[in-house]
Amino acid sequence: MHDDRMTGRELRATWGLGLLFALRMLGMFMVLPVLTTYGHELPDATPALIGIAIGVYGFTQALCQIPLGFLSDRQGRRLVIVGGLLLFALGSVVAALADSIWGIILGRSLQGAGAISAAVMALLSDLTREQHRSKAMAIIGMSFGGTFAVAMIVGPILARSFGVSFLFWAIAALAILAIGVVLFLVPQPTAHQLDRESALVSSGVLHVLTRPRLLRLNLGIFCLHVLLMSSFIALPEALESAGMVRTEQWQAYLWTMLISFLPVLPIIIYAEKFRRMRRVFLGTILLLFGCELMLWGAGSEWVGLLIGMQLFFIAFNLMEALLPSLVSKEAPAGFKGTAMGIYSTAQFLGVGVGGSLGGYLLGMAGSSGVFLFAAMLALLWWLIAWPMPEPAYVKSIRLALPAAPSGQLKALQLRLQQQPGVQEVAFVAQEQAAFIKVDTRETSRLELEALVAAD
Repeated sequence: MHDDRMTGRELRATWGLGLLFALRMLGMFMVLPVLTTYGHELPDATPALIGIAIGVYGFTQALCQIPLGFLSDRQGRRLVIVGGLLLFALGSVVAALADSIWGIILGRSLQGAGAISAAVMALLSDLTREQHRSKAMAIIGMSFGGTFAVAMIVGPILARSFGVSFLFWAIAALAILAIGVVLFLVPQPTAHQLDRESALVSSGVLHVLTRPRLLRLNLGIFCLHVLLMSSFIALPEALESAGMVRTEQWQAYLWTMLISFLPVLPIIIYAEKFRRMRRVFLGTILLLFGCELMLWGAGSEWVGLLIGMQLFFIAFNLMEALLPSLVSKEAPAGFKGTAMGIYSTAQFLGVGVGGSLGGYLLGMAGSSGVFLFAAMLALLWWLIAWPMPEPAYVKSIRLALPAAPSGQLKALQLRLQQQPGVQEVAFVAQEQAAFIKVDTRETSRLELEALVAAD
């Protein structure tokens, strides 16, 4: 039996890495409302270039994330994380010293190149036991929503009070503070814990990329962030035309974001408990389509714009919770970490395309043109997603295997596959571990552990 309680070291690692993520995400999110609000004041700025300044972060993040994850396996997690944070800080300094939109674009591209998410998840695997890893990841994930809300307040206030340059200096300081967290708060791992449920496996990339169900989900997270970034770029102009000055628009974002978290948990519980993930997923895409149509049709009516914003953020937060759960269910046994790495890359590509394309469309067709494009994209996404089957309601479990002859292990694998609710079993010799996808309503983790121990 395994201990249900996390050790002090595991808690320190979890909260330390959660703080690291929060500091970095705060620095990233604070820029979004500022560039859309104050970016037009920069020399050489156009809507298209502001969109590139917002989106280029996603392009370099997508380009560097998987390579840096593999590099952390060879050179060490902490070295890659600290190096990525230094690069993020350097990009922030370049942006702070910029005297035109071009300097902001260069700084943002350097910020994105400091892609440390895969290395942080790998370090979490080194510092936590498998049975507590999902809990640790959930604790880290909780920081995202709160960080976004705080950033929506702090970013515009700092930019309005001290200027955009000061904001980037503050972001650089946050990155240096995050380095201190890594060096002095997060424990030093004693050894690498190769865990395919949280780490990238180079040999599995093609295997994961060619699975149609995962391709559909990767397209989904790409579309979701194209919708987010393009809408985010168009909203300031739309709200301004409705009489809301740009320096006060952060209040609209803040309240709609805070309210949008309330219905998410009950809907997720409904989808999981009653096994209606497909219905909720497709319904959420339709809600995104309806939101964009409402924003397009609202024109300069602020009530319609605020209702559209509110419904959009509800749908966005709901989809942000649904998609990772679906990827986890559909990933092959032993390749969940690889599937999530590819999924994150698609997410950042969506940030890059959404920011760049949104800025271009804003300059060409105004905010209404952006909203109409977003509505058509949401409809296309729904049509592509419609054929998806109901997912298997399984969890990924990693069990340590006993030292035993290969014949005995093959017999154990067969017995595990015959257990009720077990969908897939993969043995990985170099990790001496079994990766199992199982419906825990039919067979619990404890029953599987007992079967392995008895063998």
